[in-house]
Amino acid sequence: MKYLYYPGCSLKGSGRPYEESLLRLLDRLGVEVAELAHWNCCGATAYMSVDEVQAFALAARNLCLAEACGGPGDAHLIAPCSACYLVLNKAQVYIRQYARIGQVVAEALRAAGLEYHGRIKVRHPLDVLFHDVGVERIKKAVTRPLQGLKVACYYGCQVVRPYATFDNPYNPMVMDHLLRAAGAQTVDWSLKARCCGGTLTGTMEEAGLRLSYILLKEARTQGAQVVATACPLCQFNLECYQDRMQSRFGDGIEMPVAYFTQLLGMAMGIPAGKLGMERLLAPQPAIPIGPPGAAVKGEI
Repeated sequence: MKYLYYPGCSLKGSGRPYEESLLRLLDRLGVEVAELAHWNCCGATAYMSVDEVQAFALAARNLCLAEACGGPGDAHLIAPCSACYLVLNKAQVYIRQYARIGQVVAEALRAAGLEYHGRIKVRHPLDVLFHDVGVERIKKAVTRPLQGLKVACYYGCQVVRPYATFDNPYNPMVMDHLLRAAGAQTVDWSLKARCCGGTLTGTMEEAGLRLSYILLKEARTQGAQVVATACPLCQFNLECYQDRMQSRFGDGIEMPVAYFTQLLGMAMGIPAGKLGMERLLAPQPAIPIGPPGAAVKGEI
């Protein structure tokens, strides 16, 4: 199956390591992806706060473009950013369930010469890697297992809620399964789907810092050596504000925060420079990996 890829704004900016590592990972696994041509902002964050219907129209334009690329059948559109993934799914649901919103969005699309038919399946990379590629295929691609690495898998609040299309909304496990397949040990912690503070770090910093600090402190308490995330904003909040957390709470947490795609890529022998590892800001400890060609031990 060939997938369309919607990067959204973040993966072309602050989330660039996510894009670099994801595309390298998919290429190593033989998954064909093509970036959606002429895509626009999904309408997340500020747009959704100011005018929700206009935000849906922005999201629907991307869905229309994907339909045009996908032919007569369903097309699968990979949206790695949590906000993009949520908004594209939300637009589909609201257009389908609320006649007035569907009508306004349809009129906006017609003004641009577009028409939406509802044939797009919005997918998250975690979903594609676990359900389409499969754990066994990932195990076979691992050449340098993440032996001894303790990872806190952090999903954030948007990937599995409110649209739990591929994982449990309260105790998601797909990322855990994937990283275990790469040889890592994932810690059991209850905050894996708690909010990191989102945009509060830029508007109500005190509240945002506290939410992120609670997550990092709990990950450390559970013995994690690194936090793995699937969201550019989560990664930014958890990594880039650690110095301010230290000043505010008097607790020097130095916790690496990497994208799950970077860790999987390392386990498959992809050079760190191809995975955007040098773009991470928090001190990076030596990540224990097995010798070349080592097999992954243990079962999920």
